[in-house]
Amino acid sequence: MEVKDLLRSHTSVRKYTGEEISREKVVELIETAQMAASSHFVQAYSVIWVTDEEKKRKLAELSKNEIQFQTAGASFLFCVDFKRLEMACKKHGVQIVADTAENVLVGVSDVAIFAQNFVIAAEAEGYGICYIGGVRNNPAEISELFNLPDYVFPLFGMTIGVPAKRNEPKPRLPVQAVLHENSYNADKYPTLLDEYDEIMENYYASRSSNKKMATWTKQMADFLIEQRRPFIKEFLASKKFTWK
Repeated sequence: MEVKDLLRSHTSVRKYTGEEISREKVVELIETAQMAASSHFVQAYSVIWVTDEEKKRKLAELSKNEIQFQTAGASFLFCVDFKRLEMACKKHGVQIVADTAENVLVGVSDVAIFAQNFVIAAEAEGYGICYIGGVRNNPAEISELFNLPDYVFPLFGMTIGVPAKRNEPKPRLPVQAVLHENSYNADKYPTLLDEYDEIMENYYASRSSNKKMATWTKQMADFLIEQRRPFIKEFLASKKFTWK
């Protein structure tokens, strides 16, 4: 498959066949993902491969995504990691300055780019994947479950495996909505959002499963009307990221 066709075919997979993925394949996918770009080459990421069944069950419960973990061929926890960098600094007698807003952004960016490389590599092999942002529902408990030290925090989980069913790709926003030339232009949004709402309403009404009546702007309004996970700032501070 051409790379651009592979990228355009992405969908989240909610249920897998249960076929396990070999250790050799997992290592190969991780090695491929590691070739992703990294800010200043800090490589501020670590991945927990969850092979213990009880820990997997608990992670599924804490992230409120049981079905994905129950049927996946492999399950992972992707983490922002400055612990390894702290130890690199200590090797040279330097005290790391990690707890800044900039370093949180660096870590999140590094993990996201690394994870997307992993996703593309997995999908190129015919696997399906699902990002599990639900791990941020209970980050303290998940950190304890996996012995995450200071300067390490969970960003999202991921399941991969052989899809039991493939869904139709969701239509994305029009290119004109996300591409600006030379300066930002918000004047185009009213028209473009109306057009996109119509596209999404037709998509939800006609897709092969989980049909519903919905528009994108209404979903976003319902989602963003209140603060979500208000405990995250306090949790990050407990991991020594105080947003200085």
